[in-house]
Parts: sequence; structure tokens; C-alpha cells
Amino acid sequence: MTTDRFFMLFAGIVVLLSALLTWLASPWWLLLAAFMGVHLIQASFTGFCPLVMILKSLGLRPGNIFP
Repeated sequence: MTTDRFFMLFAGIVVLLSALLTWLASPWWLLLAAFMGVHLIQASFTGFCPLVMILKSLGLRPGNIFP
């Protein structure tokens, strides 16, 4: 698995978890989905992602998006 694929998997899990928690607990959990959306936009422009830096240090292969 590459860092790109793991990043997309992680983002998808966070958004789905946010939707589930919004439905079950409180609408305030939508802020988690909004935070992930802002981070995805920021990462697409700058190429900077702390999660990818951690994954690289753990030994995951770099992908095409985050070399």
C-alpha cells in the first residue's frame, strides 16, 4: 500500500465516521467532516500532509500524489 492510497482510505473513514456520529449523536460531528474537507483542499494545493510524513517514516512506499 502506498501513502496515497492510505491517505484516501483514512479520509474516507473519517468522513463516514463523521456522518455516522452526526446521525447517532450530534450535528456538531459535521465539523469533523468539514475539517477533513479543508485539509484535503489544503493538501491538494500545497502537497503538505502530516499524516503522509508519519506514514513515510513508518516505511510505507511513497505514491504519485505525495512523493
